[in-house]
Amino acid sequence: MEVRRAHKLVEKSQVASASSATTSSLPLSFLDLPLAGPIYVKRQFFYHFSHSTQHFCETTLPTLKHSLSLTLQHFFPLAGNLLCPPPPHKPFIRCTDHDSVTFTIIESQADFQLLSSNHPKSLKDLDHLVPTLTFTNVHDDDTFTFPLVALQVTVFPNHGLCIAITYCHVMDGKCCSHFMKCWSSICRSGGVDLTLVEKSPPCFARGVLKDPNGLEAIFLRDYFEERSTWKEKLIGQTYKSSGGDADEDFVKATIVFRRDDIERLKRWVLDQWKESEEFNVPQYVSKFVVTCAFVWACSVRTRCRNDEEEKEKEEYFRFAADCRDRLEYPVPKTYFGNCLTLCYAMLKRKDLKGESGFVNAVKAIEKALTDMRSEPFKDAENWRASFKKMFVLGSTLLVTGSPNFTVYETDFGFGRPNKVEMVHPFKCMSLTESGDEEGGLEVGFVCRSTEFEYFVSVIEQELKASKS
Repeated sequence: MEVRRAHKLVEKSQVASASSATTSSLPLSFLDLPLAGPIYVKRQFFYHFSHSTQHFCETTLPTLKHSLSLTLQHFFPLAGNLLCPPPPHKPFIRCTDHDSVTFTIIESQADFQLLSSNHPKSLKDLDHLVPTLTFTNVHDDDTFTFPLVALQVTVFPNHGLCIAITYCHVMDGKCCSHFMKCWSSICRSGGVDLTLVEKSPPCFARGVLKDPNGLEAIFLRDYFEERSTWKEKLIGQTYKSSGGDADEDFVKATIVFRRDDIERLKRWVLDQWKESEEFNVPQYVSKFVVTCAFVWACSVRTRCRNDEEEKEKEEYFRFAADCRDRLEYPVPKTYFGNCLTLCYAMLKRKDLKGESGFVNAVKAIEKALTDMRSEPFKDAENWRASFKKMFVLGSTLLVTGSPNFTVYETDFGFGRPNKVEMVHPFKCMSLTESGDEEGGLEVGFVCRSTEFEYFVSVIEQELKASKS
């Protein structure tokens, strides 16, 4: 009996900008340097689509390509490449009139309903739905070349579509969201209406970011140190942002926190905080703080449930904060690049696993945010050293994504996505706004399949405790 392949390549093409540009370069800012190189982000948008693959190729695909070409007129660096020459030269984005974006079409017989749900699904199955980006290394001068973006549409015949983007982190999540919304807006109009991108074009001016503390020299030094490890890590490989997790038994699932859940957790944790401290208790904690602290504490309890040793081991929670509206000078909302500061909270394992673990986590993350608000780039000169320390001395949970990206507003003409997903390692949690309820949050979590049921039981137990 013939076995039908789960995934079949339909087409692989290159989409160029609708208008050609002469060869030019776009420098990286000092805030791009910590993220320059083979650091990629993968996001997936699932839509209902009750048509055949042939129907998609004949009617929908031409519009997707045409609208992408029009969008690349405004986001022209995304069709280019990140060039990383050897020291002492700085990395930069090169744009030429030969640039294009790889656009892949796949037909899949996989279970669309499962892959686009909140239920646990194999990380390997999700990884099939995202495009890969292959770097090149010019041996004559030891220059690494990294494409900035690849796109893939997976058609689940008569069920749905998954539009996926893999992008290099020389732009942050806010930039990616801006790009995807401009593309989807043009596509939704059939390639006619460019109002959104014309009213809010990306800003490529490098001078809008100021570096009064001389961080560029420090970040460049750290970049060159990291670059020296690339050959060993990357030569002969295609970089996979899943970091090898797809080869193990990991599942990705989404836990939805309803608005009522979050508001109740806020009240509960503030009451607990007031019982332990008479002063310095805030009047308000954000849904970001309370949700992240809750998940952090629950994840440590799950991971270390049978571990009565190493109570003094350090547990870290790391996240990035958008600085476009936090600096002493204005930065355009559509600034293209990275405008992020890196923040972290640290607690001893015993202080997260104990009865006050959730409250302690809220205090630690709230303090990290308070410090960031008063001094956005505090201790930035030690970012690389502190990041290495986190993984050597302790365990780390990193946040990727943000509810501020409003990803569920990305409508290509098929309606709102019924699911937006990210593919990331098990040391990360993804965060988006709820696709079903205003004020809610979706937390994407990766863990071993044997741990997931226990993790959910810990969350349910803690939510129940907050009601009492």
